[in-house]
Amino acid sequence: MKDRLLAFALEAGFAKVGICRPDAVPETAERLAAFVDAGMHGQMGWMAERMNWRGDPTALWPEARSVIMLAEPYTPDHDPLAVLDRRDRAAISVYAQGRDYHDVVKKRLKHVGRWLVEQSGAEIKVFVDTAPVMEKPLGQAAGLGWQGKHTNLLGRDLGSWFFLGAIFTTLELEPDPPEVSHCGSCTACLDVCPTDAFPAPFRLDARRCISYLTIEHKGPVDEDLRGKMGNRIYGCDDCLAVCPWNKFAAAARDTRYDARADLLAPPLAELAALDDAAFRARFSGSPIKRIGRDRFVRNVAYAIGNSGDSGLIGAVSPLVDDPDPAVADAARWAILRLKEESS
Repeated sequence: MKDRLLAFALEAGFAKVGICRPDAVPETAERLAAFVDAGMHGQMGWMAERMNWRGDPTALWPEARSVIMLAEPYTPDHDPLAVLDRRDRAAISVYAQGRDYHDVVKKRLKHVGRWLVEQSGAEIKVFVDTAPVMEKPLGQAAGLGWQGKHTNLLGRDLGSWFFLGAIFTTLELEPDPPEVSHCGSCTACLDVCPTDAFPAPFRLDARRCISYLTIEHKGPVDEDLRGKMGNRIYGCDDCLAVCPWNKFAAAARDTRYDARADLLAPPLAELAALDDAAFRARFSGSPIKRIGRDRFVRNVAYAIGNSGDSGLIGAVSPLVDDPDPAVADAARWAILRLKEESS
């Protein structure tokens, strides 16, 4: 059954499949508790909620006997860091330049899950980043890759650019050997971080992470971090992009992950003009839509402030009177910064 499952999952479009027991990551509960106790989760209150489930997969579904972890690559065909030099343009994380992965991966997971139910009669539950499941430790336990010094999962035959999906099942399947770290002495991912979000290797302080700041953080961003965000308006790929293991990265297999032309390097002035209706229309089907127009435009205003282009003052000036306080604050900051630099 396991061999047939692996063959079917690969045929369905996944690049790699591994299996572990639900109790394969007992250390995660303590690590998660320490992370939350230190306040490094910032405003992500959902990480503190249901910690008993998140830290112990056996508590999430006690009947589960196996966890099937699947990897789906979205590897870009362009240099994701090149846009950082185009300061009047917006840098959007590679994973958000195409179709929302939640929809694509979950549909594929359900396809594999239905096959497994039909073939074995077992029960299943599928998860794609929307439930209290620690996908990265489970992915390492299942042999897909290891959590690097940047805490993300990477693999020798996958690189950094892949999504994770999980199928919990009541079926007993032989587990795969866990992967071990192959980072060695490399610190490229730590050294490249613009905000020094890694207090130590394998530790992340989300409160300083640009992905967290642009996506999860509500309200104004601390002023000492705004200038370090550059033109990154949704997520940050720096620590992923510099990993040497990317020379072995698996190619994306689904064209729905291909970057939309209007999201590769969109002009900041164009994005600053979006109202709520225009924002929703432009990002329909995109994961960007979930942060809402206000947080998105707040990020755009910070990027304009970091552009060094005083010609963009006209684009950000209307936002000074924006109904959202964080957007208005970001606009005032951007104008002051640009005027100071041009004087």
